[in-house]
Amino acid sequence: MQIEVLNIEGKSTGRSVELPDDIFGAEPNDHVIYLAVKQFLAAQRQGTNKVKTRAEVQGASRKLHKQKGTGGSRKGNIRNPLYKGGGTIFGPKPRDYSFKLNKKVKDLAKISALSYKAKANAILVVEDISLEAPKTKTLATALSKWNVGEKKSMFILAEPNENIELSLRNVPSVLALPLSDINTYDIVNSEVLVLSEGAAKIFSEDLEEAVEA
Repeated sequence: MQIEVLNIEGKSTGRSVELPDDIFGAEPNDHVIYLAVKQFLAAQRQGTNKVKTRAEVQGASRKLHKQKGTGGSRKGNIRNPLYKGGGTIFGPKPRDYSFKLNKKVKDLAKISALSYKAKANAILVVEDISLEAPKTKTLATALSKWNVGEKKSMFILAEPNENIELSLRNVPSVLALPLSDINTYDIVNSEVLVLSEGAAKIFSEDLEEAVEA
């Protein structure tokens, strides 16, 4: 899959990058995407919900009245879950919602999500940008030149770049991440993927190394 490389002005540089079909042309697997997104969202949950049981609510432990001879129903103490202010039955308790997925499943999920973006023509490749200091205005202008200014997008870098990440942090519709940190949820949650030229080349290099191995 050949994609032309755009410069910061939104014009073609005359160069193109080959994105491997084994990744961007693979047959998507919807179920593994579902599992990966579910795992990501589950890991975000704090799991701190807690209610008090009848052993924890305030109230005396004495029996309200004798067992027999009153003509009424049998009653224990005032903390009975049937009474107002009593404990809660089977309420939530603090727990860890995260669960494990095999590495191969997570890798297949990312490949499937990238393949969907490629089919939707929602991938751009731009030349590597170098900033001496964080400058939101420069990158915001570039995003509009690439026609992704109003779209929810993910800017994928070859390696961590503090100046670019800080520059894009002030743009609410853009998430900047190094290639090593991308996940299925962020890919699915983005309308457009903007790959730096260096990040795009890494896909081909990693695939070549895998084939040679």
